[in-house]
Amino acid sequence: MIRLLFVGDVVGNPGRRAVSEALEKTIDRRKIDFTIVNIENAAGGFGLTRDIYDDMKKLPIDVFSSGNHIWDRRDFLPSLDELEDVLRPANYPKGNPGHGSIVKKTASGVPVAVLNLQGQVFMTNIDSPFRVADEMLVALKKEAAVIFVDFHAEATSEKNALGWYLDGRISALVGTHTHVPTADETIRPGGTAYLTDVGMTGAYEGVIGFNKDRVIEKFLSQTPRSFEPAKRDIRFSSVIIEIDETTGKAASIERWQVRID
Repeated sequence: MIRLLFVGDVVGNPGRRAVSEALEKTIDRRKIDFTIVNIENAAGGFGLTRDIYDDMKKLPIDVFSSGNHIWDRRDFLPSLDELEDVLRPANYPKGNPGHGSIVKKTASGVPVAVLNLQGQVFMTNIDSPFRVADEMLVALKKEAAVIFVDFHAEATSEKNALGWYLDGRISALVGTHTHVPTADETIRPGGTAYLTDVGMTGAYEGVIGFNKDRVIEKFLSQTPRSFEPAKRDIRFSSVIIEIDETTGKAASIERWQVRID
């Protein structure tokens, strides 16, 4: 068995601080073999910079996944072609920089495939995550029995549907994007671990990681407001999944949240 740790959307400096303080302790305490972190909101809540990537790369993180906000910092886009361990959703149309999957090995030599997909419901009308998953799993299954999917999507129904669609073909599907952790972790009949949303890593005294006053003003006025990350009630939100490296089937899934302050 291997233990995989997936850390939900890292929002701004509070989220990066949470990762810095809790990640290595969690890896040691829970005997983690492979770590994936979603960093699409790491730069002030929107996108990623090369400096932030370089800083986070110093931590024991195997793969960085993302979502729709990975495109927000245009100066980082060339890095998507350069950095093999940073993923963007695989179902964006061809011609965009970057890639949506990777296969890396644990310290003991177990290959782990990570696939990043994005939903269509209430989001950009990109290629179907269902069809793209079908296509990409053909190649990934030849390289690894353990396959993890970060599904960055808004609608819980779409996340549930893709989880059922891929049941038995992947080891785990965990949702990101809404920043609100759900409590529906389960092992599906085919052996796939599922969680609708792992939640964000950042400040919870706000609205999905951002200053609550600015967000409320926007709802009241219905005009644009600039957002900035909230600063209090910082939490490290993640999920730990135990997977049989031979069959690729999940044996357990557990939400793991650490309060920083």
